[in-house]
Amino acid sequence: MATRIHPTAVISPLAAIGCDVEIGPFCVVEEDTQIGDGCRLEARVTIKKGTVLGDNNWICEGAVLGGIPQHVHIPERPGKVIIGSGNVIRENVTIHRALDEEDATLVGDNNLLMVNVHIAHDCRIGNNTIFANNVMLAGHVTVGDRAYVSGAVAVHQFCRIGSFAMVGGQAHINKDVPPYVTVDGLSSYVVGLNQIGLRRAGFSTEAIEELKRAYRVIYRSGLLWNDVLEQLRINFSTGPAALFYQFLATTTRGIIPERRTPTGATLKLHKADDQADEDDGYRRVRVTG
Repeated sequence: MATRIHPTAVISPLAAIGCDVEIGPFCVVEEDTQIGDGCRLEARVTIKKGTVLGDNNWICEGAVLGGIPQHVHIPERPGKVIIGSGNVIRENVTIHRALDEEDATLVGDNNLLMVNVHIAHDCRIGNNTIFANNVMLAGHVTVGDRAYVSGAVAVHQFCRIGSFAMVGGQAHINKDVPPYVTVDGLSSYVVGLNQIGLRRAGFSTEAIEELKRAYRVIYRSGLLWNDVLEQLRINFSTGPAALFYQFLATTTRGIIPERRTPTGATLKLHKADDQADEDDGYRRVRVTG
């Protein structure tokens, strides 16, 4: 089918537009851009210089793809934004170009970016991810395949979110999130495996049990970090669990800790008025495990 361009759209003659593309009212497509076959741009979409879109992407109203990096030292010649195929990019999403002209901000295939998602310069997004409303990724963040990032999550620069991880709403991520785990939005701590996501992705019961065993080594064995890595390398070298070692062995920021009360901590439990101590009305219980 022929490409359809609304008469109010502003399209550079130096833009490369594929077949069967639909460009809606008041869109702007700058020079040095590529739009793949079957893409659909709703009203007021801006595709800025240095942006490459694969095939069959749906870009909704107000999205701006390829903006200049938000950085105190704005580069004269920034890199690109390269987006794969089959993505749904909803209203007012912003994706910024890489800092260096030889680099690119990358978004893979079949991702869903909901309203107001921001992906900063030099981020790397895998395939089949979901980002809910108002997710904010700082520069150089990496997100693995099939990760789910809930609404209003903020991710610190250079952090990584592993494949099949699930991050709860409003979490603040300042360390790496290992693959397969769930991060609680309220506490921003790990609270176990993303078992629902794993089952939906087709992981077998046996594979999930193996992931549980590896998870216990990471978070509940009490081993030193290098010993954890060694146990993962030796005992979980094949199958999905092997990704734990690959991920943890390359972390530079450390990983999000688990939300558990440390052994030896003291909890304050409120006592009835007639049993209250003279000090503050609380009795204290020591946690032993």
